[in-house]
Amino acid sequence: QVQLVESGGGLVQTGGSLRLSCAASGSIGDFVMGWYRQIPGEPREVVAAVRTDGSTTYRDSVKGRFVISRDNARKTVYLQMNSIKPEDAATYYCTNHRGFWGQGTQVTVSS
Repeated sequence: QVQLVESGGGLVQTGGSLRLSCAASGSIGDFVMGWYRQIPGEPREVVAAVRTDGSTTYRDSVKGRFVISRDNARKTVYLQMNSIKPEDAATYYCTNHRGFWGQGTQVTVSS
């Protein structure tokens, strides 16, 4: 069993920044790690992913604003969110793409 614990969400103004963290109870080095987000009534959508070699992918709407990174030694994945927009408001989840998800951290955006 792997536990993933997200943190760093909260209330942020439009244009502001947040850094989300996802701390794993076990090694993450062998996994593609990802951040997803979900709003009530909508399907969960991928935000960003970081492969084992450190390469990254992003959904188009966050390119140039969000940065995903990983620290395998700390067993932690980060999502730096900059220039936040109202449409970024959601609950953010991380996963190791092996069936394990965190409980989520909520991001609320005020205008």
